[in-house]
Amino acid sequence: MHVVIELIQQALHVVLHLDLYLNTWITAFGPGIYALLFLVIFAETGLVVTPFLPGDSFLFALGALCAIDNAYLSLPLLMGLLTLAAILGDATNYAIGRRIGPKIFAQNTGRLFNKEHLERAHRFYEKHGGKTIILARFAPIIRTFAPFVAGIAKMHYGRFATYNIVGGVAWVLAFLCLGYFFGNLPEVQSHFHLVIVGIVVLSLLPIAIEFLKAQRQSQKLKVSTEVERGKS
Repeated sequence: MHVVIELIQQALHVVLHLDLYLNTWITAFGPGIYALLFLVIFAETGLVVTPFLPGDSFLFALGALCAIDNAYLSLPLLMGLLTLAAILGDATNYAIGRRIGPKIFAQNTGRLFNKEHLERAHRFYEKHGGKTIILARFAPIIRTFAPFVAGIAKMHYGRFATYNIVGGVAWVLAFLCLGYFFGNLPEVQSHFHLVIVGIVVLSLLPIAIEFLKAQRQSQKLKVSTEVERGKS
């Protein structure tokens, strides 16, 4: 347990001081830093086992590093490379979900994995797929799972690919440019860790709101069911 706590503390320290760690990694890896950055974004979007990797704050910090004098990192190169990583990550996640999803539902008869939920997910993505795939880019954790569920639901790949590209381009360019234009303002630099926390909190806010709505609807349904039982 002590080891787990230490790992969590180290992870938080990295997230809150991304600018410092990125500078260290640039010094250590040199040109190889681009490969490392590509892998981070690819894994964060492409593997359901790595939703904990930084995304929004990571891109913001990279954008800020591109704006400093004699910057080692190239903003145009990062824009192209990380957009490609984000798109390939979602595409990989979709393919994994599409391939192993049916097996998961066939082998698990629990409340979460059943045919009814699979069909419901399919209907949801057929109706709201575009909005879901694009907006999910800006929501940590959901960003990692959305393409996986879209694959399980067998969302039409041509449609998914279009939304994947639009969402990937919008997400990467938005946070890189925010970091580039605002990351080196004196006020931001002196409170960089607070800005990172703010980005994380704002990113998680939609998830929290949806969770509370779901809890409220579940509670109403429970009360309604109990009332119906009382009448019968």
